[in-house]
Amino acid sequence: MVLFSNIHIFKAIATLFCMVNSTVNSQNSFEFVVLPDSQTLVEEFPEVYKSQMEWIVNQKDRFSFVLHVGDITQNNSEEEWEVAKSGLSLLNQKVPYNLALGNHDMGSQPGKFADTRNTVLANTYFPINQYIKNSNSIATFPENTIDNSCAEYNLAGTNWLVFSLEFGPRNKTIDWANNIIEKYPEHRIIVNTHSYMYNDNTLQDGDDWYLPQKYGVGKAIGEDAVNDGGQLWEKFIKKNKNIRMVFSGHILGSGVGQLVSQNDYGLKVYQMLANYQKNVKGVERGDSGYLRLIKVNKNDKTISVKTYSPWLKTFKTEPEHEFTFKDVNI
Repeated sequence: MVLFSNIHIFKAIATLFCMVNSTVNSQNSFEFVVLPDSQTLVEEFPEVYKSQMEWIVNQKDRFSFVLHVGDITQNNSEEEWEVAKSGLSLLNQKVPYNLALGNHDMGSQPGKFADTRNTVLANTYFPINQYIKNSNSIATFPENTIDNSCAEYNLAGTNWLVFSLEFGPRNKTIDWANNIIEKYPEHRIIVNTHSYMYNDNTLQDGDDWYLPQKYGVGKAIGEDAVNDGGQLWEKFIKKNKNIRMVFSGHILGSGVGQLVSQNDYGLKVYQMLANYQKNVKGVERGDSGYLRLIKVNKNDKTISVKTYSPWLKTFKTEPEHEFTFKDVNI
């Protein structure tokens, strides 16, 4: 586990990055980007993937940060990680980005999806020292890896923690996150993880497809046991008063979903699924390049969600792709 003495080192870097983005943070609203599973783009359509990053950079004064929900690559190969790095590196020291590793981003060899929790390639192409500079991270877990990270931001006058958690977060990962939250009791919190919601607007659990427990990593027990969406809600999300938003990908079918639930304190948690990879309904080739734009407005008490493709230069305006949560307690 990362020692909390290391948090002070990370925070110094994060503070410098926040100063760069002071224009964004001085407003009564803030906006950020959610990158859905990019595996199809990285494998087959790198020009579309690059266009996403170039567009974000061109809007760098608009966005406070970027979240990637995981499955950055399709086959966890060196070639695909090189593409992923070349795209995300365009954001370096311009827009912070936080990565959640998906089942396609780990495994014993390329094409072995989460048979083991081997994330060597992810950590090779995004070395920890570089990652913390570009992610505002104040802590990572396990130590000296990017497998799980916690970033800190001041957004429209409010302090936030952003957790990016591994595919099937382990019991010990949840313990790590809870320990950090205890030290920041007044911070609002966003959770970014790969597998959490299903496309029927429910938490992924029970007999749903693609549960973490159905992969090789799901055979672990004890502190290494994995958690699906329902378990993550019960053990972590609903118990923490200040978690406000949860983002995930992973699921096919419609590839989208939204759910508003009350936590143990009677406060609403806004949970969203977005995936536009190959074989998702409406984007069968997966080359459309859609991403999510999330805007939080403290004055209006709203969270607005839009879906846009820099490649196609168009929005998806159907209700499942463009919507607003009202009377939000931010």
